[in-house]
Amino acid sequence: MSARLVIGAAGPGVTLQDAGRRGSLRFGVTPAGPMDAGAFAAANLAVGAAVGAAAIEVSLGGVELAAEGETIGLAIAGGEFDIRLDGAALPVACVLALEPGARLSIRAGRGGAWCYVAVGGRIDLPLALGSLATHARSSMGGLEGRGLRAGDVLPLAGLASPPREMLALDAPWLAADGETIRALLGPQADYFTQDAIAEFLSARWRLSPRSDRMAYRLEGARLSHAKGHDIVSDGVALGAIQVPGDGAPLVLMADRQPTGGYPKIANVIGADIGRFAQRRPGEAFSFVAVSIEEAVAARKALSEAMAAGVRLLPLAGELSTELLLSTNLIGGVADAFLALEKE
Repeated sequence: MSARLVIGAAGPGVTLQDAGRRGSLRFGVTPAGPMDAGAFAAANLAVGAAVGAAAIEVSLGGVELAAEGETIGLAIAGGEFDIRLDGAALPVACVLALEPGARLSIRAGRGGAWCYVAVGGRIDLPLALGSLATHARSSMGGLEGRGLRAGDVLPLAGLASPPREMLALDAPWLAADGETIRALLGPQADYFTQDAIAEFLSARWRLSPRSDRMAYRLEGARLSHAKGHDIVSDGVALGAIQVPGDGAPLVLMADRQPTGGYPKIANVIGADIGRFAQRRPGEAFSFVAVSIEEAVAARKALSEAMAAGVRLLPLAGELSTELLLSTNLIGGVADAFLALEKE
């Protein structure tokens, strides 16, 4: 029997995602891809997969997985989820060998909204426009263009040797605080009153339960327009903050539409998209305006941190300085992170 991953249970929003469906926005095709590209890249690199390889994106509803045919090497990274192997708790970011008969469960834990399960090999399913990324609204990609559910079977190919021991995955950017989100004002900031812009930056916002992979809806202040709430539709970027007629902002995420006709008051900077994506409904946060120079510097700092790679740490014994310096270091994350976000 060839190796397969079997879905024992899956909550809403558990999908297959790769780096995204690139190059088709001009045809009206949404790229999809991971909500938190940094966590996605860290998981893939930790298990030795290609940085843009398909992985399972897990939402707050959680997932249960079992292996069939062979032992499968997996890496998990993202929010602080509750991860258990046959009931035993694992680190929130780790590398493990899933043996046939064992059961891996991932549930919402202390924080974060998304985590990624990367496979030491390849999920062997047909591509749609060159990608396995799931866009459920158009029934494209993934497994039959939909979210995963109990009983689904994912065939695997090209498996690498599974790890000989359980390892903790250390990537400092995964634990970054998300209380303050940096944003560039514009490109249609002139469509808003100065009071609205000041309120946008001073308000404490909360994520609405109506948020999804297409857009995060914000609850808090109502922002007033200076020139109406319609513009000639133009392209929208990941993290664009639209304000429709009701004054409640929408932050466009991985499944965003290619164009939009609401004015955009600001855009979450690229370095903060992953942290913002990890907000849960009801969690409070605020925006702070930065310059384009500050946004570029933040992206450079994140890239440099990621260039140091991920560390794989043995779970047993004391983690001394000597041990930390001698453990596996997997680099190349920074360039991969940049590649993931190219359209």
